[in-house]
Amino acid sequence: MLLLGVVVSWQGLLASVIYSLIGLAVFVLGFFVMRFILPYDIHKEIETDQNTALGIVIGSFIIGLAIIIAAAISG
Repeated sequence: MLLLGVVVSWQGLLASVIYSLIGLAVFVLGFFVMRFILPYDIHKEIETDQNTALGIVIGSFIIGLAIIIAAAISG
């Protein structure tokens, strides 16, 4: 199959979709675990109390988890 000038196989396309869905599920699960572990409400701390340090920690967690998922997908 030719898609945007690139030859794409159905197996490769299906594998990409499955890996994307698994990666998103792991990402959401990791974020909920993070929310469960922390003793305070993340939303309140970042938005209401303007806790910049917590925003940096959550952002670092998101980037780190995304790097791990990308490495697992690429093999």
